Amino acid sequence: MTLEEAADALNAITGLAAAASLLSAFESGRRRTGTRNRAGLCQLYRERPEVLFAHQDGEAASVLETSGTAVVVKVLTRWTDLIEAMVEVASGAREQLVVTGSRSREKAYLAAIETAVAQHPDLVHYRVLYGPPRHRGLSDHLVRLLELRDPAARRNGVKTLHIGVVDQPGVPERFFVASETAAVTPLPSFHGAEGFDCGVLLGREAAVGLVHHGREACASARPVETIEAVRALPMGHTRQQNEEKA
Repeated sequence: MTLEEAADALNAITGLAAAASLLSAFESGRRRTGTRNRAGLCQLYRERPEVLFAHQDGEAASVLETSGTAVVVKVLTRWTDLIEAMVEVASGAREQLVVTGSRSREKAYLAAIETAVAQHPDLVHYRVLYGPPRHRGLSDHLVRLLELRDPAARRNGVKTLHIGVVDQPGVPERFFVASETAAVTPLPSFHGAEGFDCGVLLGREAAVGLVHHGREACASARPVETIEAVRALPMGHTRQQNEEKA
């Protein structure tokens, strides 16, 4: 099979949207195969995972084991440092930009994402929501992204805007921003019981893994790729809003 034929056959099994370029990265070991694609490839090729993915598992494990804590570039202990690092990751993205979570409302951060999408037409942006947006500012941000780009369009044959929402109850929400070179993951506050105002800045090896994580999550999410679809999303409630209603 050609890579394109293999991708089509794999997607028919998994229900995902793996591209031929992604299969090429699987073959070369540049990207690790996620759970659903791994099971699908085993079914497609009728082979055991330890045979198909030995090159991935050995190389990926050795990279992370060798790097150790070096994948953590910096621990971010202040809210201002966290936002600054998230803005820098978004601003520095040129090939891939993955953003997850339904609670974003920091204006500088959302503006940095919009600027990156506007200024770099080859940048592929994935936004994964876990449930509906919790704040009006995020809904407005999604509308602005859709005004900047049409998800149905293809640049050089590649779709460059993906927005999806994970609707399944019980799926934990994930928070991170990742480019092809760096990533930031917020952490629970070091200063009190409320909020996520700390985090870690991660290097290239971890960032590549998180980009792959986000791409697969977006591929299995429900597409929300028109302005009308965004506006039809119910506004999620924060804990504070629920308490006020109670």
